[in-house]
Amino acid sequence: MSQPPDTRKPLGVPASRLGRFARLGSMTAGIAGTMALQAVGEMARGTRPEMRRLLITPGNMRRVAEELARMRGAAMKIGQLMSMDAGEVLPPELAEIMARLRDQAHFMPPHQLKRVLDRNWGADWRRSFQSFNVRPIAAASIGQVHRACLKDGRDVAVKVQYPGIARSIDSDVSNVAGLLKMSGLIPKGFDLTPYLDEARRQLHEETDYIREGAHLREFETLLEGDTRFALPRYHEDWSTGDVLTMSFLAGEPIETAGPMAGEGERNRIAAALIELTLREVFRFGVTQSDPNFANYRYDPQSGTIILLDFGASRRLDPGLTEAYCALIRAGLSGDEAGLAEAARALHLTTGGPFDAQILRMICTVFDAIRSETLFDFNDRQLPDRMRAQGMALADAGYVPPTLPMDVLYLQRKIGGMFLLGARLKARLPIREILEPFVAAT
Repeated sequence: MSQPPDTRKPLGVPASRLGRFARLGSMTAGIAGTMALQAVGEMARGTRPEMRRLLITPGNMRRVAEELARMRGAAMKIGQLMSMDAGEVLPPELAEIMARLRDQAHFMPPHQLKRVLDRNWGADWRRSFQSFNVRPIAAASIGQVHRACLKDGRDVAVKVQYPGIARSIDSDVSNVAGLLKMSGLIPKGFDLTPYLDEARRQLHEETDYIREGAHLREFETLLEGDTRFALPRYHEDWSTGDVLTMSFLAGEPIETAGPMAGEGERNRIAAALIELTLREVFRFGVTQSDPNFANYRYDPQSGTIILLDFGASRRLDPGLTEAYCALIRAGLSGDEAGLAEAARALHLTTGGPFDAQILRMICTVFDAIRSETLFDFNDRQLPDRMRAQGMALADAGYVPPTLPMDVLYLQRKIGGMFLLGARLKARLPIREILEPFVAAT
C-alpha cells in the first residue's frame, strides 16, 4: 500500500509567548484583511456578505492549517480537535485540509532538539546512546518522537516536548478563541468560557510527561494479561517533565488494517477497542480521552493492538458514568421515560423548547442499534440522519447548553470509536457488546 508523501520539514518552534502571539495575530489579521476585501467585492455586486462563508474558504483554511502546524502546541491541538470533532460538518475539501493537523506536524531542527535534550539530560547524554535518529518517527502538537538505542541495549521511543509549549498554553488558547469568535462559527448566546478553561487545564496536564508516565504504568496494570493489547514500557530513568522515554513498539497505522485484514480481523480489532472504551468508562473509572487514530497501532504479524499516548488520560465522575449507564440501558430497552431522565441527569436536555428534538436524536441512535443484529459502521444512513437533525436544530436557533466536561470527553471518545469503526468497515453486534456493561446490578 503506497504511503502519502511526507510533507513535514524541520521548522523551529516559536518558543516565546510574544513570538507566538505575533504569529497568531499576523495570521488573524491577514485572514481578516482577505475577508474584508471579499466582502467589499460582494457588496459592490449587490450581495450581502456572510462572514462564516467568507472565513471557511480553502485559501483561509489552508493558511490556518499551515500556521497552526508551524506553531504546534495549544494552537495546533485546538485545530486537531476541530478537524476531528467537526469532520461531519465541514465540507470535504476543507475537512481534508484541517485533517493535515492530525498527522503532518513539522518537527524541530536538530539544533533546537539538542538544546532541549541537553537541558533535560545534561550535555554528555549522547555517551549513553548507541544511536539516536534526529529525524522523528512521529510529530504532533505538543512533542515529537524519536527512535533511539541505549548502550544497555534498550530500543526506545523518546518523546520530546517542544520548547516553550507549556508556557504558551494560556496565550495560545486565548488567541485561537479570538479567531473562533471573529469567524461567526460560534452560535450567539453560546458561552465558550468553560470550554476554553477546560482546554487550558487539559493542555497543561498533557505537557506533564511525569504524569503521562504514571498513567502509562496504570493502564499497563489495568490491562495486564489481556493479550489483545500491547503498551510501551515506561523508562523512568530517562524521563523528565519534558522528555518521556518508553520502549519502542513496531506497528502499522490502525486504519491500514482496513485494506490489509479480512472482515473477521477488522471486526475483531473494532470490537476490542469498543470493549476497551466500555471497560475504561464503566470498570476502570479512567479513560484515555483522545481517540485520535494516531494513538492506536496494529501489528499485522501478531494481531496485537498497540496503545499509545496517555497524556489525555482522565478520571471520570462516578455519578455521570452511572447516568451514562442508565441512558444506554434505557435506550437498549426502549424505555423512553428512563431515557429522558438520564438525558436530564447528563444535562443533554434542560427543560427547554428543543428537548423533544434532542431526545429524538438520541432515540435515532438506539433504534438503529436495536433494529440490526449486526451494526454496520460503514452505513452512511445513520450519520446522515443525525447530521440532518443537527442542522435542523441549528437552523431553528438551538444553542447547546454548557455540558459537564466528562460528558464532552465521553462523547468525543465514543465519536472517535464510531469513526474508527467506519474506517475499518466493521459490522458488530453492538447491543451484545453493550449489555454486559450496563446491566442492572
